[in-house]
Amino acid sequence: MLIGLLTAVAASICYGTGSVLQAVGSRKSARREAAAAGQVTAHGGPSLSSTAQAAMTWEFIVGTVLDFVGFGLGALAARLLPLFLSQTVISANLVITAVLSVKLLGIRLTRAEWTSIAVVCSALVLLASAAGSEGSGHTPISTHWWLLTISLLLMAGGTVLVRLLGARAAILAGLLSGLGFGALGVGVRVLNGIDPFALATLLTDPALYAILVAGIGGMYLHTVALQIGSVNGATAALVVGETVLPGMIGVWWLGDASRPGFAWLAVTGFVLAVSGAVAVAWFGAAENAGKDVPAPADTPAQNPALAQDRAS
Repeated sequence: MLIGLLTAVAASICYGTGSVLQAVGSRKSARREAAAAGQVTAHGGPSLSSTAQAAMTWEFIVGTVLDFVGFGLGALAARLLPLFLSQTVISANLVITAVLSVKLLGIRLTRAEWTSIAVVCSALVLLASAAGSEGSGHTPISTHWWLLTISLLLMAGGTVLVRLLGARAAILAGLLSGLGFGALGVGVRVLNGIDPFALATLLTDPALYAILVAGIGGMYLHTVALQIGSVNGATAALVVGETVLPGMIGVWWLGDASRPGFAWLAVTGFVLAVSGAVAVAWFGAAENAGKDVPAPADTPAQNPALAQDRAS
């Protein structure tokens, strides 16, 4: 249990730091390329070209490396802990994101946001205290096919929907990316061919490809969310998608459990953790909505794409 918790915390730190660095890179690219044609879609959202350019900044590259490290640590945590605990601890990267945003993005956290962050941290302590053993993860192969199908539908359909909604889709993109990362966690838990290791079994398991689809799709949608919305808001929406459904699946289908007699504490901690994350997004959106003032050299009237970036 202790090794799993330390692994999940390390994954959370990597993801949180990576998110802020990706946001820095995305916004730097958006400001630099705002005047170029084709940087936004007809609906006001970022084009594939602008997203690719954001990925070429050094901040985004370092953030992506940290994401990959976090992915590896998170995958290990998903095998060592109940999903309702591992996914919630990992999603607490929102705390890291919020704190680092103060320094790197110039965001000032309100008292309400700091209170919400304290609630999340306290809830994680409750969850860790109440968590029992993780389930076996053994499921019929048909379940793996369902996971792959749902992952494809979520990532492909979500990408189309986000592009249609444009600048209004920041929270939706964050939520869909969270569902993708949640599907990734479920896939890691049920993946065959790991213990004992069997390469042929691993490569023929649909869960492996569900992990790839959900991971890549989730990363892309999270990048889009960072470009068009508040970094804290997008990350909080990701938290909801990454924790609620996977946690329920872990308990209902994969055999995850709390310690005997501590189910109420686990439920309380889980609800408080998710509620605290949503509160950070709510208060953060209200704080940031009215404080961005365009520079004289580049006014929103001259550059709608720049106005969209600053409004985020």
